[in-house]
Amino acid sequence: MSIKVLNEEKLNSRLWRLTVRAEAVAGTDLAVHVLLPEGWSARREWPLLTLHHGGLDDSSSWIRHTDVEALSRDRGVLVAMPDGGRAGGYADWRRGPRWQTFHVHHLHALMRERYGAGPVRAVAGVSGGGYGALLGAAANPGTFRYAAALSAPCTIRRALSSVTLLAATGIAGRVNPFAMWGVPVVHGEHWQAADPLHLAAGLRGTGLFLSCGLTGRPGPLDPPGPWSAANLAEPVVRSTVGPFLRRLRALGIPVTAHLYRDGTHSWPYWRRELHRAWPALMRALQAP
Repeated sequence: MSIKVLNEEKLNSRLWRLTVRAEAVAGTDLAVHVLLPEGWSARREWPLLTLHHGGLDDSSSWIRHTDVEALSRDRGVLVAMPDGGRAGGYADWRRGPRWQTFHVHHLHALMRERYGAGPVRAVAGVSGGGYGALLGAAANPGTFRYAAALSAPCTIRRALSSVTLLAATGIAGRVNPFAMWGVPVVHGEHWQAADPLHLAAGLRGTGLFLSCGLTGRPGPLDPPGPWSAANLAEPVVRSTVGPFLRRLRALGIPVTAHLYRDGTHSWPYWRRELHRAWPALMRALQAP
């Protein structure tokens, strides 16, 4: 197998933390948090929901910031929450790690072998992880029954989004941003291969949920305090959602979108939007 399990730690009756080494990402040690359904048994197959975290975060964020443990308890689904790298980008890099290959193919093989994951799959993510959810589904048509992207860049090839993502990857992520997608225009083919907008036709037959704030200003779920420049991310995301929705409409691909006015690029809103997307995710997985 392309993933070697180095350690398996039971955190509670349903939650496990695996430490794995993945060939696709140059032998890097990664964490994968796994939630088992109540009554889990190795004698049957289970539908699999994969949850992707955002940039500068890790696989524990879904447990720390949401109630996904309670939401999933009685739903008969496996939930896998893999690391995506500090600034992994969720794509197969032009020079470097193959994150999409790891998340879409190798992770599923591990979940199938170790926990009985079946072929029925859905994926969701926040911020850069939402981009990863869209990219993985679009680049691998028919693999996922549903994809939910919360405050996620839906295209990387618009001027504002490309400049912002390259700067964030280089400055905050502390990696060479041009190793990921290459230089815009010069390596246009690679940028297209990592762009959900360009690959949107591959989403035909996959249920879709998109959400984001329109202004990035503090909203009803934000605590009192100074406004953070990090919340400029939400207007950048919003600038990519419109073109993506228009492309889906032109292709005749249905999508559920929740575009709310105010709200920062932060977990209180993503927890709320997870609840909004959850029923459709469970229906797609045919969960009880």
